[in-house]
Amino acid sequence: MTVLAQGVEGSNPLLNITIFGLFVVITLAIVIRVSRRATSGASDFYTAGGGFSGAQNGVAISGDYLSAASFLGIAGAIALNGYDGFLYSVGFLVAWLVALLLVAELLRNTGKFTMGDVLAFRMRQRPVRAAAATSTLAVSFFYLLAQMAGAGGLVALLLNITDKTQQGIVIAVVGAVMIAYVLIGGMRGTTWVQIIKAVLLIAGAGIMTVWVLGKFGMNLSSVLAGAVERGGQAGEALLSPGKQYGKSEISRIDFISLALALVLGTAGLPHILMRFYTVPTAKEARRSVVWAIWLIGLFYLFTLVLGYGAGALVGPDAIKKAPGAANSAAPLLAFELGGTVLLGIIAAVAFATILAVVAGLTITASASFAHDVYANVIKKGTTAPDDEIKVARITAVVIGIVAILGGILANGQNIAFLVALAFAVAASANLPTILYSLFWKRFNTSGALWSIYGGLAITLVLIIFSPVVSGKPVDPVTGRSPSMLQDVDFGWFPLDNPGLVSIPLSFLLGYLGTVLSKDNANEDKYAEMEVRSLTGAGAEKAVSH
Repeated sequence: MTVLAQGVEGSNPLLNITIFGLFVVITLAIVIRVSRRATSGASDFYTAGGGFSGAQNGVAISGDYLSAASFLGIAGAIALNGYDGFLYSVGFLVAWLVALLLVAELLRNTGKFTMGDVLAFRMRQRPVRAAAATSTLAVSFFYLLAQMAGAGGLVALLLNITDKTQQGIVIAVVGAVMIAYVLIGGMRGTTWVQIIKAVLLIAGAGIMTVWVLGKFGMNLSSVLAGAVERGGQAGEALLSPGKQYGKSEISRIDFISLALALVLGTAGLPHILMRFYTVPTAKEARRSVVWAIWLIGLFYLFTLVLGYGAGALVGPDAIKKAPGAANSAAPLLAFELGGTVLLGIIAAVAFATILAVVAGLTITASASFAHDVYANVIKKGTTAPDDEIKVARITAVVIGIVAILGGILANGQNIAFLVALAFAVAASANLPTILYSLFWKRFNTSGALWSIYGGLAITLVLIIFSPVVSGKPVDPVTGRSPSMLQDVDFGWFPLDNPGLVSIPLSFLLGYLGTVLSKDNANEDKYAEMEVRSLTGAGAEKAVSH
């Protein structure tokens, strides 16, 4: 198999675009249809009126969570790094146990529309909501940037478009469709897009998995042996830990730091937390997470076969030389298995993945600004529901335009940096504040502000001065440094991911901000929050507008 500089030889851009266009047309038709059943209330726009079942919401959560990084990135990481690459899957999956046991049911009982509702429940409303919105927008922006920039990379690989202007046009098209989903369908339409995308992604990965196993007599051991054999001298390392993270003490510590951010970050991702409000009861919220765990776990098992299958059938050399390097493993495997047609289907699924994730992120960010900042900070809770929805729609358009421009500027940049930053911010700024709010009676407004703003600032500073941004040596194969910025070195923080430092410091700041301030915790409100979060009493009132 030959890999050309402009893309995958034998791919059919027209077929790829046609399949993707069909997906967009069908999903837009569904979004328009379900929007006719929607009411004009804020509850319907933000949370679909809490009208989805646990099973439906669980499928939607898996569609929201399994981004292009999960589909393309993990398969590539396993193909090139074997055991160490699969540890990403383990981290992403284990994270859901944290979400299930610590936040899903409690958040559903306590909140209304956004994470800010929970954090401000027993604090001073305006400063805490402003801080929660700032953190939500920061996580959403970097996650959006990664997805939009990923769209540009997929264009180069799958549609044979190398011109940056043309890639920018495609990024703009992805952004425009995403804005349409949110404006037309709100959370109800976005949820159905995510459900359809999840079914397509898991089904596509499942078919490819069975196909790969069929090539090796339905024997996983033969797949592993094929990857080892194709890997040459480095092949044996694919089955043992340490190929990527065992080269030095720093790399081992870096893996612990990354794992901590991944495991704890999911329970603080605002677009995932908001999904718990789309179900009618806390019991359904818990069922949502159980469904999501099963579906996401199944998908990550598929990536194990796809990754080692790509290593065996395509080979690490061909993957490294392809546009997008590791991200090209799954598309190259699809072409090796089923030729142009399967590659076209996988291309469409990859774009659908990006569309569904950015739509979920956009509605979360717009809801946070409209509900927390506009309605409760600027208007002090006196705004009409229709005005709030109008602001949310305008915000969605603004966020979409910013994401498009950011995606065009970040096209070709280090996407892992942006995703890691989103998880690190969520784990550092959001999760400590959520856990303190739910479980610590003494926690007060100052502690919340110290934790959110301090965690956000520490994470940003450590990322900026890490090797991810500058200072990594040039790769002899690509002739470029893996760092985001070339030919400069201003880094002093040795780890790629700041989680090992930023997460404990954020917990510490939340504690210090509480004990050193003169703010008095509202114990009556905490008692009410404790009863509501654990029993669900009053939760139905919390979700009506």
